Amino acid sequence: MGKREKKRTKGSIQKPRLAIFRSNKHIYAQAIDDFSSHTITSCSTLEPEIKSKCESTGTKLASKLVGETLAQRLLEKNINEIILDRGKRPYHGRIKELAEGARIIGLKF
Repeated sequence: MGKREKKRTKGSIQKPRLAIFRSNKHIYAQAIDDFSSHTITSCSTLEPEIKSKCESTGTKLASKLVGETLAQRLLEKNINEIILDRGKRPYHGRIKELAEGARIIGLKF
């Protein structure tokens, strides 16, 4: 491994990787098991139940709703620990709100 290569975070079925992607209008989150290359569950602001609860999908409120919804889906599958993968984005703003929404429901990072 070279100096510039970053250690990649990997998730398992017991502790999946929560990958977050943010665009200007939407935010997407998915829980991934990297060992079997399988997406356990996903959620985004494109879903009608989240779109109807907020005025704009590019806000902190929408991100928090995505985090809460994803956390509920993971807890239904008896998964309560995750590894946060925010990509190259800082832990700030909408990404932070998504993580805080998941923590409120009961996920541990």
